[in-house]
Amino acid sequence: MRQESVSMLVGYARVSSSGQSLDIQNQALMEAGCDKVFAEKMSGTSAKDRIELANAIDFVREGDTLIVTRLDRLARSVGDLHRIIEKLAEKKVGFRCLNQSGVDTDSSTGKLMLSILGAVAQFENDIRRERQAEGIQKAKAAGKYRGRKPTIDPGEVKALRARGLGAYQIARKLKIARASVYRALAA
Repeated sequence: MRQESVSMLVGYARVSSSGQSLDIQNQALMEAGCDKVFAEKMSGTSAKDRIELANAIDFVREGDTLIVTRLDRLARSVGDLHRIIEKLAEKKVGFRCLNQSGVDTDSSTGKLMLSILGAVAQFENDIRRERQAEGIQKAKAAGKYRGRKPTIDPGEVKALRARGLGAYQIARKLKIARASVYRALAA
């Protein structure tokens, strides 16, 4: 249980995949004086389903400061970034970014920097997605890309359908969504 009257520096660290390490971020946050660090291995494309981020936002109190090492560790879209910062502002919690030193919500210049860097981060994410799509199209044209392996066997779905089962029953039996059943039947 935390004491309400003591302001804290609270860190948040995130990597995108389980194969990546949180060690460097955790160390930087501890060196910055964070009293507590919330860390998770989760994609940053959306703030939804990021349990430790939600826990960090829930944990901080008026006068605290949430700290991240880089802005893209917190959010990859301007919309998510602004929603998170608004939640912190409502709780009267500051925000600081270690590697982008101008980002500090205690000043109007820091707020401006936050918006600019958030827009740049989203732009970089969009460019990365476009390049990936171009690479996939190029690989498909060369016959080198086959996509991910199917998670269900359309033949099994069709066999169950031939036995008289409806889409809902097939979906429950195979533990898949009904939309997947319809796609398999159409294939």
